[in-house]
Amino acid sequence: MNPSNLTRNNSQISKAFEQLAQLMEIHGQNPFRAKAIAAAAYKISKLPFSAQDKTEQELAETPGIGASTALKITTLIQTGTLPELEELRSKTPAGIVEMLGIKGLGPKKIQTLWKELGLETLGEVYYACNENRLIGIKGFGLKTQEQIKKTIEFTLANTGWVRYATMEPEAERISAALQAALPSGTQVVLTGAYRRKNEVLQGLDIIATADREELSRAATKIMGIFPIEIDQNQPNDDIYLMTNGQVLEYQHDWGIGVRLISSDEEHFVQNLWLSTGTEEHIDQIIQALPDEVSKDKSMADLLALSAGITEEKTLYERLELPNIEPELREGLGEVARAKAGENLPLIELADLKGALHNHSTYSDGVHSLEEMALYARDQMGLEYFGISDHSQAAFYARGLSEQQVREQWTEIDALNKKLAPFHIFKGIESDILNDGSLDYPEEVLAGFDFVVASVHTNLNMDEEKATARLIKAIENPYTTILGHPTGRLLLSRAGYPLNHRKIIDACAANQVVIEINANPLRLDLDWRWHAYALSKGVRLSINPDAHRQSGLHDMKYGVYVGRKGGLTAANCLNALSREELADYFIQRKVNRLEHQ
Repeated sequence: MNPSNLTRNNSQISKAFEQLAQLMEIHGQNPFRAKAIAAAAYKISKLPFSAQDKTEQELAETPGIGASTALKITTLIQTGTLPELEELRSKTPAGIVEMLGIKGLGPKKIQTLWKELGLETLGEVYYACNENRLIGIKGFGLKTQEQIKKTIEFTLANTGWVRYATMEPEAERISAALQAALPSGTQVVLTGAYRRKNEVLQGLDIIATADREELSRAATKIMGIFPIEIDQNQPNDDIYLMTNGQVLEYQHDWGIGVRLISSDEEHFVQNLWLSTGTEEHIDQIIQALPDEVSKDKSMADLLALSAGITEEKTLYERLELPNIEPELREGLGEVARAKAGENLPLIELADLKGALHNHSTYSDGVHSLEEMALYARDQMGLEYFGISDHSQAAFYARGLSEQQVREQWTEIDALNKKLAPFHIFKGIESDILNDGSLDYPEEVLAGFDFVVASVHTNLNMDEEKATARLIKAIENPYTTILGHPTGRLLLSRAGYPLNHRKIIDACAANQVVIEINANPLRLDLDWRWHAYALSKGVRLSINPDAHRQSGLHDMKYGVYVGRKGGLTAANCLNALSREELADYFIQRKVNRLEHQ
């Protein structure tokens, strides 16, 4: 028998015993027995022979094994499972089992996260780290929290998908390294899904005005970035080859592919355009070719029409279309909207005048209210800042009691006198309770300038109940903004099921703004629903959900997905000036009183 198989089989048996011991500890079973199982796991991993080649009696006579462990080993070999292990697994959320593979998270810590904080997935633990919630828990601390966060980032990155925000610094580093390794004057541009600002990426495309050999040599120089070359010599049947392009493919050590696209100078802009949009977008453009250009709507005719362009917008001009920005080139109806004159200027980061939905040390933030406000004013150049700490039901996030709310209001009044004309708006992130009502009584809710209503608990409702719960909150006259509507955590936790159309229609009927939560873990409302919301007259608000000063910079990711959804400054709440927003909040209160 192959020795590598022996090692693997013994290792599998050992890991099953190790997991059994860990789950026993997580579920609070007999600690002495759990330690005995853990010791057996270690002994099995060190056996000098294959356990599957021995009888139960032979295993029982092996020092450190014994009859009970031998029976379990034999059962596992013969059936592929341990009944006791399967029973514990059935009682344990899959995410808890996954946590066992995270360095720094032993059974005791996992038990604390699960039982005390209600965290059941890696994504939820990562988000809790991001919001600084672990450092106050016994057995944790800032150093432990940061180590856990880094380990989870690496684990999630190796699933074959990477969040845009995680990939961004690495993509820029790779691009810069290529630029430095190639001859002076070479054009190097990040393209594909990255250029379209997709929220999650399966690969990275880079186009350069360099031939195949130059690109290969440059990649070799930065082999730490491209550790495994997949295809060096074989031709690639790719769309880029139709315009004299060539593609080299590599495997990044994060588990995603990296494609280097070689282009000559003459076809560079044409190749950049081809490599940016999806196949669906290109197909829609082909179908939009005028009859005098293409009777049969062929790719060859599109290539002929786009030949020699020095700017991408020239191609759209030749089709008598306005320029379609890279973020929109998904093949989801953007060409038809452009034909209909609906291709309005997309929102820019500079359009944002303030940041709403932020947290401070009053709840689970890292920086004080004043520190957050000053950073927004002095470092971000904003006109206003909206504070919306967690409400009292959010005990896990040190939600504010009614007394603390009034204390915060007093501090805000003092800061507004001190920092004028910069203004802090009084807000709260009010938990949407199980029945759809908002946290706090009406007399407290009435004192806020705005209320962000969000779901944080009981995420397992079916679509009908979850939708009804949100609609009730939307119909509450004190709800100003619906926060992160689905509660999703990208690549970590699916959002709870909702009827998006009903939710958006309810927001339209009740003049409730929908949040684009700009935290790169959320980016919720999903950009694919922005166009529908905008068509119903619903305003969107790009909210950083910042729990520390640096979190305010996440607004750019909200802008990216807002652009993908077709958002303009005119339809974004926090693109209003300080005076305009103050008037907006006052008018909402007037409207609310008139309808009571």
